[in-house]
Amino acid sequence: MSEPTLTPEMTDEIRTTINRGLEAVNALSEPGPGWTRPSYSHLESEAHALIEAEVLALGLTVTRDAAGNLFARMAGRNPEATPLFIGSHLDTVSMGGAYDGPAGVIGALAMIRALVKGGITPCSDIVLTVTRAEESVWFPVSYIGSRAYLGLLTPADFEARRVDSGRTLAEHMADQGYSSDAVLNQTAPPPARFVEFHIEQGPILFTAGEAYGIVEAVRGGLRYRAAQVHGTWAHSGAAPREGRADAVVALSELVVAMNRVWDDMLVAGHDLTVTFGKLDAAGPAHAMAKVAGHAGFCIDLRSDDQATLDAADAAFKAEIARIEAATPGIKFDLGLQTRSKPERMSPEMAGWVTDGAARRGDSPRRMLSGGGHDAAAFATAGWDSVMVFIRNWDGSHCPEEGMDEADLAVAVEAVTLAVISEAA
Repeated sequence: MSEPTLTPEMTDEIRTTINRGLEAVNALSEPGPGWTRPSYSHLESEAHALIEAEVLALGLTVTRDAAGNLFARMAGRNPEATPLFIGSHLDTVSMGGAYDGPAGVIGALAMIRALVKGGITPCSDIVLTVTRAEESVWFPVSYIGSRAYLGLLTPADFEARRVDSGRTLAEHMADQGYSSDAVLNQTAPPPARFVEFHIEQGPILFTAGEAYGIVEAVRGGLRYRAAQVHGTWAHSGAAPREGRADAVVALSELVVAMNRVWDDMLVAGHDLTVTFGKLDAAGPAHAMAKVAGHAGFCIDLRSDDQATLDAADAAFKAEIARIEAATPGIKFDLGLQTRSKPERMSPEMAGWVTDGAARRGDSPRRMLSGGGHDAAAFATAGWDSVMVFIRNWDGSHCPEEGMDEADLAVAVEAVTLAVISEAA
């Protein structure tokens, strides 16, 4: 039996589909800078419709679940074999990049088009998967679309309000033709396999000069999205140093203290990141001639270990208690805590991708994902889930987000070779 391989026509199809597909998706955006397709918006729906037209032209069977997630099924030879779901999301953060999400969807489409072009029927069904509302910056709920499909959302989740409109998730879903009640009543699917191409959201692959890597774990997060610190308003020239309850000073002290906590935990060998992603002391009540009586902030703690997140949260609250005790008149209000669990990816699926990579002469590194992804939600639900990271530069969740389409193409080739090997 000959070694499974890609024909030149198949590799050309992968590259052409990536180029054309990314350009088409990213034409759908609010005005820049960057790209903006809010979760459960008309733009997100239009992007889903664009992918639907592509897969229907390939002869795939298209379905949507109650939450509007799109599934396009390519039939395999063995209907009893565990299906392979592959895809990502098409919503973005506000003024985000061109590749976070779309690279995973278009990469999956490119793989399927290559199989069709090569006349290859896979062993198992392959299901191109396009989720809704992955970016939790819009609603304070993680992995909305994938968790809806997997039966992991709660009634309270549908009351979450979108940051730009103030309207609930249920209302925005209804605008796009989907019902929160139907989501809660739909039956969760049996576990299968899930692969997600995604740009790396850090510099490791770029620094190393490597096109792609295989993700072994996804960090979990612990967040306070709307925390506040209250102090006492006073005149900047008249209030003496002693007795001031300056909210900005208290918040600054907390930021510095948490940087020390972060350093100490890293030295102790723990995986952790600490980010104060928003500091707000610029409301209408603030002025140059005032001691600040109020400030708002958010904090995002991430780790690959649940116990580390709990320890960092405890240290955070201990620092707050220390600051409050030292400065009468200062009071912190953290508001609602939201969390996502750290998840390990499937070793079997990582090995499966590694085998496909070896068939094209690659040895991709194993690595950690700092950001949360749909793949983590599938892993939580018991699916054999894996991610393939693509080299990125200039950061992520920003207009400058970078990716070489050729890097995505070679990663798609690796996974395609793994599929072909199964079909051989």
